[in-house]
Amino acid sequence: MGRSTLDRVDPVLATSVADKCAAVLLFTGVAAPLAGILFHRVANSWDSIGQGPFAIDQDLPERKALELASPVTRVVQEAEARQMIEAKSFRRQRRGGGPIDIEAEVQRAMDLAAPKPTISEELRAEVRDLVLARNERRMRQGEQPLDVEAEVERQLEDFIGST
Repeated sequence: MGRSTLDRVDPVLATSVADKCAAVLLFTGVAAPLAGILFHRVANSWDSIGQGPFAIDQDLPERKALELASPVTRVVQEAEARQMIEAKSFRRQRRGGGPIDIEAEVQRAMDLAAPKPTISEELRAEVRDLVLARNERRMRQGEQPLDVEAEVERQLEDFIGST
């Protein structure tokens, strides 16, 4: 005779809840970590995940700070200070206050500007020694010799400008 539908039970439905939990735990506890380890070792692709042109955190080259094409002279500083003080005086007059003595304020602002630092003779001698050593190295390599005094002044100016 024929078998009834109750006799034919799907094996997945026939397993108990404990068996299903054991299968899930077995997969997540053993199979998934093994797959991850194999993926890491065999393909060595683990490091490339999240990389590429569409990555969120790309390693972009660092930008260098823009340097001024030429150092700012005292004349330029004075002109900019005058413009700012004139604007301050204009705003003050517009609010009903008295005018500012622009020339006196510009002079006071320029007097407050940091004076150019002085260079000790020890520092100048040390820089000159370094330039002489560089010049000797260049001559040994067959390159054109440096103008030592001009290079010393350039190095000192670079040093002063960076402070």
